[in-house]
Amino acid sequence: MVTVNLGMLHYILDHVYGAFMHRTKMSPPFFSRGWGGTKLELLERLISQLFPEVEGQNWPPNLIQPIWRTVWETKSACLREGVFRTPCDEQLLGALPPESHNARVAFLVPKLVPPPKMACVVHLAGTGDHTFERRLRLGGPLLKENIATMVLESPFYGQRRPMLQRGAKLLCVSDLLLLGRATIEEARSLLHWLDTEARFGKMGVCGLSMGGVHAAMVGSLHPTPVATLPFLSPHSAVVAFCEGILKHGTAWEALREDLAVKEAVMTLEEVRERMRNVLSLTDVTRFPIPKNPNAVIFVAATDDGYIPKHSVLELQKAWPGSEVRWVTGGHVSSFLLHNGEFRKAIVDGLDRLEWKESLL
Repeated sequence: MVTVNLGMLHYILDHVYGAFMHRTKMSPPFFSRGWGGTKLELLERLISQLFPEVEGQNWPPNLIQPIWRTVWETKSACLREGVFRTPCDEQLLGALPPESHNARVAFLVPKLVPPPKMACVVHLAGTGDHTFERRLRLGGPLLKENIATMVLESPFYGQRRPMLQRGAKLLCVSDLLLLGRATIEEARSLLHWLDTEARFGKMGVCGLSMGGVHAAMVGSLHPTPVATLPFLSPHSAVVAFCEGILKHGTAWEALREDLAVKEAVMTLEEVRERMRNVLSLTDVTRFPIPKNPNAVIFVAATDDGYIPKHSVLELQKAWPGSEVRWVTGGHVSSFLLHNGEFRKAIVDGLDRLEWKESLL
C-alpha cells in the first residue's frame, strides 16, 4: 500500500497551477517588454528613499477626497465604492499609465456602532486580483465583529490596467516597482483618511501574497501602531520571481536582449542576478520595525510552492515580537481553504492595539 504525503500533494498542486498559469502560451510572460528604461532608474531611486524612514518623513500623506456611491445598504451594513485621484507625487504620476491615475476602493461598513468604536482593515491585492469581490468575501464575516473592510484596486489591475497589458502580466520590471510604490502611497493615504476623516478607533492593513508584501511595507512605515497582517507572502519579490514558480513565467530572454542594447551580451544567469539586485528594493527586512510588532501576524502555509518557509521566518526575525501562524496546505489550497484563519489573524491583530485615547 502506497501512502501519499498530503503536504507533497499541496506542493505539487502549486506547481501544476503554476505550470498552467505561467508556462503555457495562453498569455505573454511577465516583463515581455523589458526593464522599463528610465522609469526603472526613477523607481529604484524613489523606493530607496523609503528606507530607512526618518521619523516624520513623508507624513502626513497627501489628502484624498473619495467620491462615494452606495452599492447596497441594509439596516446593519453598507457597501460603497469610491474614486479618488492617486495621491502620488508628480514624478510617480508621470510614470504611471493614465489608466492608473484614478484609484478605486470598495468600503464595507457595519452601521450599528459609530466609527470611533469600530476598526477598519485595508485589504491590498495579490497577483492577479483585479476585482473587489474576493477580498470583500474575506472581510464580510468580520462585520459581526464591528470590523469594516476597505478594498483597494491596485494600479495596473482591474479598471486601472493599461490598455496593452494582458491580465496580470506586467509589461516591464519597472511596472512591478511602480505598482508597489503607488500602492504604498495610496494605502497610507487611505489609513490617514480612516483616522482623521472617518475617525475609526483602530486600523489595520492586510494582503495575500504580493498584497502581503505591500501590507508589510505600509504597516512598517505607518507612524502609529496598526495591525499588520501579511498572508502567504514572502519577505521580498526576489523569492517569487527569482526562486519560486513565477521565474518560469518571466521573459528572461527579452530582459537579456533589453540589457544587451546598453551593455555587452549577458548570460541568463547575469540577467537573473540583475533582477535580484533590482528586486532587493522590495526586501521588507530593510524597512523599519512597525510601531507595535506584537500586532504583526503572518499566516504562512506549510507546503507553499511559491513561498518557502525561510522567507517568512526571515521577516519574523527582522521584526522581533511578530508572530507566524502556520496553516496546513500550499499557496493555492491555503488561499482557497483557510479564510477562517486569515480572519482570526485580523481580529487578533486588532485586539493587540489600543483604542484611540479620545475614546477612553
